[in-house]
Amino acid sequence: MKGIAGSQVRGLPTGAQLVCADNTGAKVVEIIQVLNFHTTHRQYPVAGVGDMVIVSVKKGSPDMRKKVFPAVIVRQKMPFKRADGTVVQFEDNACVITTDKGETKGSEIKGPVAREATERWPRIAAISSIIV
Repeated sequence: MKGIAGSQVRGLPTGAQLVCADNTGAKVVEIIQVLNFHTTHRQYPVAGVGDMVIVSVKKGSPDMRKKVFPAVIVRQKMPFKRADGTVVQFEDNACVITTDKGETKGSEIKGPVAREATERWPRIAAISSIIV
């Protein structure tokens, strides 16, 4: 995985609850682990747009609840700056449930998707309707 240019602000700590933006049956998920996050001792793991995280389903269909899945964050409320100087901010925090390799489990994504997530994960770009 290559780095993303710009000032990537990570605005979602461990324990944050997100909206699930796909049609897998999950409605609300909670971040329980951030993958490939390396920092100093005793610092909370935080995730940003395009990062893969491990989530636990809190609300949704009965067959999805209380299960653990990998997911990719596609929107965050905290503003972040792109390499061209524009500042991007979304209305909510949202993710898409995926497999370990980055293949999406759902067949459609509701709402806009950040360009940073689509550059890093091509399968998310393929099924997203709006890329911001």
